[in-house]
Amino acid sequence: MALDAILLSALADELSPKLLGGRIDKVQQPERDQVIISLRNNGQNMRLLINAGAGSGRIQLISSGIENPAEPPMFCMLLRKHLIGGRIEKLTQPDWERLLLVDIMSHNELGDSISLKLAVELMGRSANLVLIGDDGRIIDCLRRMDYGGDAERRMLPGMIYRLPPKQKKPMIFDMDREAVSAVISASDGTRPLDKRIMDGFSGLSPLICRELACRCGNAPELFPAVAEAFLDSVRAREFTPMLLLDNGKPKEYSFMALHQYGSEYEQRVFESFSELLEAYYSKRELLERRRRRARELSHSVKTARDRIARKLASQKEELARSCCREDIRKCAELVTANMYRIKKGDSSVTVEDYYSDGCPPLEIALDPLKTPQANAAAMFKEYNKLKTAELHLTALVAEGEKQLDYLNSVLDEIERAESERDLSEIRRELIDTGYIKKQRGAKPEKIKKQGPMDFVSSDGFEIFVGRSNSQNDELTTKLARRTDIWLHTKTVHGSHVIISCEGVEPPQRTIEEAASLAAYYSQAREGGKTAVDYTMVRFVRKPSGSMPGKVIYTDYSTVMAESDEALCEKLKRN
Repeated sequence: MALDAILLSALADELSPKLLGGRIDKVQQPERDQVIISLRNNGQNMRLLINAGAGSGRIQLISSGIENPAEPPMFCMLLRKHLIGGRIEKLTQPDWERLLLVDIMSHNELGDSISLKLAVELMGRSANLVLIGDDGRIIDCLRRMDYGGDAERRMLPGMIYRLPPKQKKPMIFDMDREAVSAVISASDGTRPLDKRIMDGFSGLSPLICRELACRCGNAPELFPAVAEAFLDSVRAREFTPMLLLDNGKPKEYSFMALHQYGSEYEQRVFESFSELLEAYYSKRELLERRRRRARELSHSVKTARDRIARKLASQKEELARSCCREDIRKCAELVTANMYRIKKGDSSVTVEDYYSDGCPPLEIALDPLKTPQANAAAMFKEYNKLKTAELHLTALVAEGEKQLDYLNSVLDEIERAESERDLSEIRRELIDTGYIKKQRGAKPEKIKKQGPMDFVSSDGFEIFVGRSNSQNDELTTKLARRTDIWLHTKTVHGSHVIISCEGVEPPQRTIEEAASLAAYYSQAREGGKTAVDYTMVRFVRKPSGSMPGKVIYTDYSTVMAESDEALCEKLKRN
């Protein structure tokens, strides 16, 4: 759902005592539609997230940072120039609009105090973030708009900032019971009550309209009393951060308990609206951000994989044809033995097949333009060609299958990548292996090398998990001790997992937890229980010339494990 005006009002109440007087220390723009303002107030560091996305617009405090791009966007640089060092003075929501004005006292280049406003507009597809100078003119905005029906609200630097025009429908918060009753009575009685409420009043979201209709049993005559009780609770600021869960997954959120769904969804109360929004959006946006950034890389890998798959299919077809070379050799020898029977210009010859029991007759096709000797020579030449091709194609097919297996493992890594740095490392690996060409003149990517994922088992043993094929190699062949325990899913692609033992045999519980990590960070993540092999690192070796991440191992045992996201979060080292 979209954040409505009432919930934004509740958010303003919650944020004001925390933000007012806070000094802005940092401004970041991790996504095109997101800005994070880091500030300090009353001895506390806080991060204020402003999201101007079409379906996820909101303003809230967040508990953890979001990974930033290597180069900050121009709008981020502009905000840094004007806002860093400033203090937040006031938060205002004009006329129950989905709009929050943040007043900031800052300084210009000469050190003089200036008053700025940050307009956080959360109106659906028109969501925007606008920086306004002390003269009321737009300094710049996240989305510049020089089109649309309202010419006075074109968003361009230098233009005067104007509030959104008021809706023609009456504002329900300004009405008494009689006025509400009059509007409902005059509405179209053939439409459902929630639609009549939506058509008759401004300030209410579709979710709240459905809720009010539900609370009065869809009876129009009861709506004025229900609306009056609802408005009294809003004016008294009686808000409850409420999240609805469908089988543990966030479904809806609101500022009050919702009756319209009955017992279909679980309702969970949060201590603050910021925590509510973080629970609703954080994982969803993380998955969407990762999916968006991985899409281009996946396309490149799939293109290379499909090209190799087509070439491999053609090579296998040729290899299958080379298996008939013995028949060609037999025909060449039979033609040589029956040369006296063949005349120039013959298109075929029938001979006794002395290679088969009973010497049955065999008809052999000939090239009528060639002499009998030339026909036999051509057959021997074709036989030798196919014999050589088999040796060559066998090696090519093995190499193609090896590359295909590697690219499939890379696609699995991209699917499981948890950050942009993970994707950058995979991209670098593909450049190093030659599957992606490095662009001419492109600046080298500044990738801060990150170590493997770090976990601690319930028994206190450290467990490491590789993030990519290259890191799997480094973890297994360089970082792990020979006496450490190595784990990997048996039949599917996945990360290398190392239990750091320091010469001590780990308990079975630690092995089972590490096996669960191996299952989670593999293609078997959604596939239930899977077999995981484990052995000492000294029994694992990398074949010469093999692709990144490819190893062979011996002296292993197998345990059945199931991927467990909750266990991964529990064991992960902060």
